[in-house]
Amino acid sequence: MSSATVLVRSPFDGQVVGEVAAHGPGDVDRAVSAAQAALDGCPLPPWERAEVLERAARLLADPGRSEALARTIAAESAKPLKTARVEARRAVTTFTAGVSAARTLTGDMVPIDAAEIGQGRLAFTLRLPIGVVGAITPFNFPLNLVAHKLAPAIAAGCPVVLKPASQTPLTALALADLLAEAGLPDGHLAVVTGSGATVGSALVEHPGVAYLTFTGSGEVGWDLRARAGRKKVALELGNNSPVVIEADGDWQRAARTISVAGFAHAGQSCVSTQRVYVHRSVAGPFCDLLGELVAALVVGDPMDEATDVSALITTGDRDRVKAWVDEAVAGGATVVTGGDVVDGLLRPTVLADVTPDMRVCRDEVFGPVVAVAAYDDIDEALRLADDTRYGLQAGIFTASLPVALAAARRLNFGTVLVNEVPTWRADQMPYGGVRSSGNTKEGPLWAAREMTDERLIVLGP
Repeated sequence: MSSATVLVRSPFDGQVVGEVAAHGPGDVDRAVSAAQAALDGCPLPPWERAEVLERAARLLADPGRSEALARTIAAESAKPLKTARVEARRAVTTFTAGVSAARTLTGDMVPIDAAEIGQGRLAFTLRLPIGVVGAITPFNFPLNLVAHKLAPAIAAGCPVVLKPASQTPLTALALADLLAEAGLPDGHLAVVTGSGATVGSALVEHPGVAYLTFTGSGEVGWDLRARAGRKKVALELGNNSPVVIEADGDWQRAARTISVAGFAHAGQSCVSTQRVYVHRSVAGPFCDLLGELVAALVVGDPMDEATDVSALITTGDRDRVKAWVDEAVAGGATVVTGGDVVDGLLRPTVLADVTPDMRVCRDEVFGPVVAVAAYDDIDEALRLADDTRYGLQAGIFTASLPVALAAARRLNFGTVLVNEVPTWRADQMPYGGVRSSGNTKEGPLWAAREMTDERLIVLGP
């Protein structure tokens, strides 16, 4: 294995929080070979997969272990500690859902005798592990998004070679130790740390990887898919999440929810609420309330119990988001609150009077910015919300069932949420996008099925 190392630094103050190996292509090759040997030599039966996942969920739920993981998340990603604790709790749900997937992952009966040629025969399918899974995960949920790769892979019986984000490898390594403690046999999980250009590329191009699962930016994801050859590739990518607020909707509740959903982890979530279309009759009071709530958010050290918003993952990302805000203001947008950098941190920002051509609307900000525009009728609002190349999640607040159903049919997104923000997610649900936002559904049961090959068995007379 590589003897070179990389320092892991806090995005908040640059302090060293850990050191990990700088792996290379040779390390990836050895990890894939060991994974294939584990699959060939000691495949896990479904009951054992379920028991490993069940023990892992119990270990994750232990208060001391959960707190330690939350502190690691906060240290290496600058996610505020109270938000990191939520992520640690969510990972328990993800592994628990993996237990259900392992215990219920079955094939189907096939009505082979529905045609004359099948008379006297019996047919059914088996679901078998697809092979070695290569998983590449992002920095923003260094525990739970890793869990969303590992839990379904274990449920499906697939060994995994995991490449966590370069900025946040420590949490992934801690989770790998926990899984070993839970009884996952050697070879069924390897964590390779290092750069995407080196380690990630080696994993993408390795012929021994049967299934590649990636969560991250659209540009990287679609390029990865183009380079992956014959592998099956699952992509969960970005979004510029819209929410429509009708005059009859609970706009006050919407404002309260968006003041959290648009700014958790400094907006660094693929479903962070970004675009808000609010009916003109309530746009003024909505913006006033949202601005007041966002201005009250505490910005600072992620390890401080009071902090709501901390640093973006790099100063380069901070400067990019600030430039997009300045560009929008120059184009006619109004700053309701924030928009400036204080003590090196971009303050949570609400912009009003935005237009569709602005980058804060057109692209994925991935920062603490919410852009608000007023509309006059629902057709206009739905057109604006759907005017995007993305398609992960969208939301609408309305008291009208016909309007809600119209939105569900017209908004071309993987999920449409009614009377909820597009940031909402339950870890056991099918989650994924269309258009540039991806090509798969996550959630352990759905992902586990994707990680299997379906084999047809026909029994003759």
